[in-house]
Amino acid sequence: MRFARLGPVGSEIPVLETDDAVYDLRSITDDITGAFLAAGGLETAALALAAGTLHPLPDASALRVGAPITTPSKIVCIGLNYRDHAEESGAAVPTEPVVFMKDPGTIVGPFDDVLIPRDSVKTDWEVELGIVIGSTARYVESHVEALACVAGFVLSHDVSEREFQLERGGQWDKGKSCETFNPLGPALVPAGEVPDPQALGLRLSVNGVLRQNGSTANMIFPVAEIVRYLSQFMVLRPGDLINTGTPAGVALGIEGQPYLRDGDVVTLEIDGLGTSTQRFVNA
Repeated sequence: MRFARLGPVGSEIPVLETDDAVYDLRSITDDITGAFLAAGGLETAALALAAGTLHPLPDASALRVGAPITTPSKIVCIGLNYRDHAEESGAAVPTEPVVFMKDPGTIVGPFDDVLIPRDSVKTDWEVELGIVIGSTARYVESHVEALACVAGFVLSHDVSEREFQLERGGQWDKGKSCETFNPLGPALVPAGEVPDPQALGLRLSVNGVLRQNGSTANMIFPVAEIVRYLSQFMVLRPGDLINTGTPAGVALGIEGQPYLRDGDVVTLEIDGLGTSTQRFVNA
């Protein structure tokens, strides 16, 4: 069971997907919002499916795939959360999570074009496991409590402009918050459908060449600790997205590796969460 949003930008239809069909959720919700998640919407939809009260969405396969959640109140990102990525970046392995924010307006669909910013010379790729918060997390004390606050998981592409991020004032956010810099999806997979979020393979290729091939088992700070830790410094609200870091293989860490250019195609995959593909085009 997966949750998605299909249709034109700004007019997406919330759906529940199974291996056999795509069901329209508009009988129970207008959209997949933080309020829907907080009210137990995923469970309500599952019950409606079991009861046979959901109807298939006609011609679902012909519709654009949008981001599986509406724009969250915030995107929180964890940097350098894989030891091999920290090492390839020339950074010390962190002893506490490295936290930065990303503009929520960067979220686009998993197959939408990504705009290379004007004057960019170092637009880079990063496949990441995304956490979607389902209930308010404030001063969470245990990993069990932290995981209870998670609605589900999603494939996230934390696109980065490295010159903007690292060479233009030492402020990461502006290298992360360019327009379209967070393709998301194709689907939100409920936490209960992911037996172990620390046992997921992540892969990314550029123009058909494999560049990243890692596992969430190698995270320095696992999902439960990330949620617990962040809740000590900010309130995590339903619908918020957390990008949990990327494994080795980004352009930044490979000497002589070209950064993304107009026309490049990036394909991402996380076990059980689906695949996405974006074409990069000049803004």
